[in-house]
Formats: sequence, C-alpha cells, structure tokens
Amino acid sequence: MSYSMIPLDEESQLPDTSEELAKELIEENEKKSNVYMAFMNMANSILGAGIITQPLAVKNAGILGSIICYILLGFIVDWTLRLLVINITLSSKQTYQDTVEHVMGKKGKFLILGCNGLFALGGCIGFSIIIGDTIPHVLRIFFNSEKITRNMVIFLTTLFISYPLSLLRNIAALSKASFLALVSMVVIVFTVVIRGPALPSELKGEPLSHSSLFFSPSLFKSLSIISFALVCHHNTSFIFHSIRNKSLTKFTKLTHISVFISVAFCMLMGYSGFFIFTDKTKGNILNNFPAKDNIINIARICFGFNMLTTFPLEIFVLRDVVAVILLECHLVPSEENNPLLPYLSRKWHFCITTGLVFLSMGISLMTCNLGALFELIGSTTASVMAYILPPYVNLLLRQQRNELSFTTKLPHYFCIFFGFTVMIISSTETILDAVFGTEQKHCEI
Repeated sequence: MSYSMIPLDEESQLPDTSEELAKELIEENEKKSNVYMAFMNMANSILGAGIITQPLAVKNAGILGSIICYILLGFIVDWTLRLLVINITLSSKQTYQDTVEHVMGKKGKFLILGCNGLFALGGCIGFSIIIGDTIPHVLRIFFNSEKITRNMVIFLTTLFISYPLSLLRNIAALSKASFLALVSMVVIVFTVVIRGPALPSELKGEPLSHSSLFFSPSLFKSLSIISFALVCHHNTSFIFHSIRNKSLTKFTKLTHISVFISVAFCMLMGYSGFFIFTDKTKGNILNNFPAKDNIINIARICFGFNMLTTFPLEIFVLRDVVAVILLECHLVPSEENNPLLPYLSRKWHFCITTGLVFLSMGISLMTCNLGALFELIGSTTASVMAYILPPYVNLLLRQQRNELSFTTKLPHYFCIFFGFTVMIISSTETILDAVFGTEQKHCEI
C-alpha cells in the first residue's frame, strides 16, 4: 500500500507510531507486483473459463449480432472497471463492497457481497467442471485405462494443485502462474483455430444458414455468456491494490490493454469454433472434438492447467466475501496488526479456504451443464456487479459533489438499464431452457 492511500488532510494527524506505520506501508508496497505482473493477473482473471463457451455465444446471437455484442460489452466492461476504481478513490475506501456500503448502507454492502460471492462460487464450480471435461480424455490415453473418471480427476487435481494455491494469502504470488496460464490460453485458441478445419466432415456442423448471418432470438443468452467471460469486477480491487505504487493512470492503461486483448481472443475463439461446428456447437467447444485427438488433447491439458490456476483467484474473492460477513457479525476473530485492513487469523484463513474449495468441488461433482451455469451467472450476478452498481454508485458519489450534468449522466442511465434488461430476459430464457430443454443435462464422461 502506498502513501497515496492516506488522505492528505490526515497526514498531519498520524499517531505517534506513524514512522512505524510508514515503514510497514513501504515494506508492503515493495512486496507488490509491477504493472506487467498485475496485467497477468487481470488478463488471466478475464480469459478464464468463459472463453471456451464463446462459440456458443456466437451461435446464440448470430454473426452480426455477436459482433455487436462483443464491441458493446468490451466498451461497457472497460468503462465500468475504471468506474469501480474511481469510486474507490472518490469514497476513500479499500474495496468494491466498501464503496457500495458507503452510498447504500448495509443493504448495499450485503448485496454486492452476495453477488461477488455467487459469481466467484459459480466460477469455481465451472472451472472444476471444465477440469472434469478435459483432463480425463488425456489421462485415459496416457495411462491406457478407461477407469479414470471425471470425478476422480476433479478430486485429485483440486486436492493437490488448486487447494494449495488457494491457501496463499497474497494474490501477487499468483502472477507467475497467471503468466503460464495466459500462455496456455493462447495455445488453446490457436489449436482450435488450426485443428477445426482439418476435422472430417461428419464431425462438422451443417453449412451456415441465412438466419445465422444476422441476429438470433437467443441474443440475450449470448450477452450473458460474453459477460461471464469478460467480467472481473469482483476481484478488480484486489488487482488494483496489488500494483506497486498504484495510480488511476496505471490502472486505466492496464484495463484498456487487458479488455482489448480479452475481447480479441474471445472473438477469435468464438468465430473459429462456430464456423466449423455451427448447429453442433456445444457449451464446451473442446467437447466437439474427438476424445483421441492428440492435438486437441494438448489444448485440453493447457485448458485444464489454466483452470487450476484461475480457480485460486476466484477463491481469493469468495474467501474475502465470507470473511467480511463473518467479521461483520463478529463470528470470527481478526488479526489487528494492520490498522488499515483487518485480516483473518491463520487458523480461520485455513478453515474458510478449505470449506470453500471443497464446497465448489462437491457441487461440480454433481453437475455438468456448463453452458447453462455460465449463462445464469452472467445474466444475474455479472449484470449487477458490472453494469448496474458501478455507474449507480458513481452517480451517487458525484451527485454529492455536483460534478455531473444531465448529459454526462446519460451513459450511467443507459448502462443501468442495459444491466437490468440482460438480467431479466436472459435469466428467464436460461431457466426455461434448463427446465424444458435437453442439451447437456447429463455428464458425458
């Protein structure tokens, strides 16, 4: 944490221990990541599980409709990410939920905590499902055994890889793993791009119909899937505070680059997968490829590794949500060695992390419907976190300062309206499809 986080009007009122506190702040700042390492964490947080479902997003929206969706959501996500950090700065708070509580009171705090927690929990479940979809194919070929099940793989990889990483207390420590995960994501995308056209015709979909070239009635479901892929607002404050000598200028550049690259890769994956499989496109595009395709199995290994390293990022958020609720209700003790931000004791850090990791794993062992999961999360919690609350909180903060004219308020109103529209229409469609539809209701492996 840098000196910039201490309000100027409070510097002259520091207690007698100010020198010791300043020394601690400087030492803490030196442990943080540079802007390139922070980019790795943010880009990895965005380019997670959601990228594998992008061909389904294109299928749901149509070619022209999906182009509009990608461009529109890219601009909105970039803007609201920066709004979130601006809100933190304007309110002199530390986290996203603190800013919401500042303007909306306790009900606002628990609203954003609930959304952050459910989004992170859904992400953790989805990551585990993907591990069960991808890694068993490879292990069965490597060990020449059909006894390797998805549940066995989910349990072992969670226990020996994701769980130890999730126990880390400093998110900056994951930056090297995030770099490797980003490299693996590039491998995945280009493997699908190159391998798809070489598949035999019987595995490919029907030629594109005229209706697929424009818009599809399921466009709002596409918005939900893309939203899940791009939204990382729930851990943005962690990434912002992990930057050494952080500033809004640094974060703005970081956001522009991360969102642009993420949208580009989502579009590349989405169109390359959909053009090959069209009407046969599945929620997890890797499931469209044969189980014994060696080239695709490399992509499956890379994607499984990506999920194993992204899982702890979501656990950081989920653990923070649970910790804040428990500390707020005085149900667990906190360490008071840092007067600016209370932390869980090591014992409670271990217990809560363990419970959350195995809760996520347990749910993933019982469900396989990845597409519906991401659609529902994207239409509900992602809409609230990314499209509704950041502009609403910013409006309230700036109205107190009389800084906004009616014209400058219009983007805020549009974004809020957009968020409610996506949430209502898309979640309704997803629930109806899950109840009455037949796609991907059961585990295939």
